[in-house]
Amino acid sequence: MADTDDEHTSPQSPDNRAELERQAADKAQKDQTLAQSSEGQPVSPRPGATRVVRDRKGARRVIEVPSTGHSWDGIEEYDNPLPRWWLWTFYATIIWSVAYVIAYPAIPLLNGSTQGVLGQNYRSDVAAEIQRFKDANAPIQAKLVETPLEEIAADPELANYTANAGAAIFRTWCAQCHGSGAGGATGYPSLLDNDWLWGGSLEDIHTTVTHGIRDPQNDDTRYSEMPRFGTDEMLDNTQIRQVVNHVLALGGLPHDAALATEGEAVFADNCVSCHGEDGTGDRSQGAPDLTDAVWLYGSDPATITRIVHDGPFGVMPAWTGRLSEADIRAVAAYVHSLGGGE
Repeated sequence: MADTDDEHTSPQSPDNRAELERQAADKAQKDQTLAQSSEGQPVSPRPGATRVVRDRKGARRVIEVPSTGHSWDGIEEYDNPLPRWWLWTFYATIIWSVAYVIAYPAIPLLNGSTQGVLGQNYRSDVAAEIQRFKDANAPIQAKLVETPLEEIAADPELANYTANAGAAIFRTWCAQCHGSGAGGATGYPSLLDNDWLWGGSLEDIHTTVTHGIRDPQNDDTRYSEMPRFGTDEMLDNTQIRQVVNHVLALGGLPHDAALATEGEAVFADNCVSCHGEDGTGDRSQGAPDLTDAVWLYGSDPATITRIVHDGPFGVMPAWTGRLSEADIRAVAAYVHSLGGGE
């Protein structure tokens, strides 16, 4: 029960009394309607609202607007006509849509779509625009292909073109893995530092982009494969723990000294052929340096254990056949210019 002393709920307040009277009237009307309905008597609708209209002679008169029979929380819905301006706008959109369907390509068919009486084809327009830019870039692209890779940066025209075209190609095809800023991510190398698995010279980058890494569709792809020491049961779990701690020691990371000492022999027997006796790696076969702070998959013991046990096998697609030679040279030059190229 409402507090009669509260000015916001007290029925003594004139404002509240008017509201209570309205609610009581609505309830009485609803009860009457329900009673008539249950007795099978015709239900008399609530009086409708009124509005002012003009007849054909321009005289003003008041008419009653019938109710739709819908009511929400005491608010009655009346059957007022839509504004004329709204109706004419709606009719105009219908006429416009019909005219558009007739004039322009619009209705999809099994093969293509209706072309419209104007005969305009947006696909042809786009293709023509693309071809226009290809024709405009053809001379500079031909020059780029003919110029030795090491001379591209010394040519101002080519340097400017590769900086812009290479960046556009990188954002379109490479940023999904290496990031929009080429900073890389877990499993995808950063292209901003000097730690390169296959070499960071312009020639090396061009080869990597052209043929990819471990791409099964390219016969000249760069290829190396780290053994799955645990999966193939080449090492047991104890030996894996030992060699993992030795790798942590090579990288200057926290480790178990006793296990690292025991893992030195395991490393010498199984890992030096790729990573070298000192763990600095071998770029010619894509073996990473284990002594620096750059880790492709992570440097925590659990991650290194997983890598030794399962053996990573990342794949970079070969872009020859997907990109033209000019595009490959442009993106290779762009990547080389980011600061990590050698």
